[in-house]
Amino acid sequence: MPTFLLMNVDKPDSLALRMANREAHLDYCRANAGIIRLGGPLLSDGGDMAGSMLVLETADAAQAQAFSDNDPYTLAGLFERREVRPFKVTLGALG
Repeated sequence: MPTFLLMNVDKPDSLALRMANREAHLDYCRANAGIIRLGGPLLSDGGDMAGSMLVLETADAAQAQAFSDNDPYTLAGLFERREVRPFKVTLGALG
């Protein structure tokens, strides 16, 4: 199955919005654990959560985009920028 990288950057000063939707986001990820190969928050220079990065293995780009579009963080308007890109795993534990 193809692999995709989801890279999301939070809007400035939106940590409270992230935290308010974090449990819904984690529940969503747990419900879709079969397609998630790796994921976690991006951090600011100060160590606060400031974005998200996920590596998904899905049937196609449309499924990866749909996962991103339906993430509770996306639905809450958390992200300033979102990107879904094809990704080739060549190094590390996923390769």
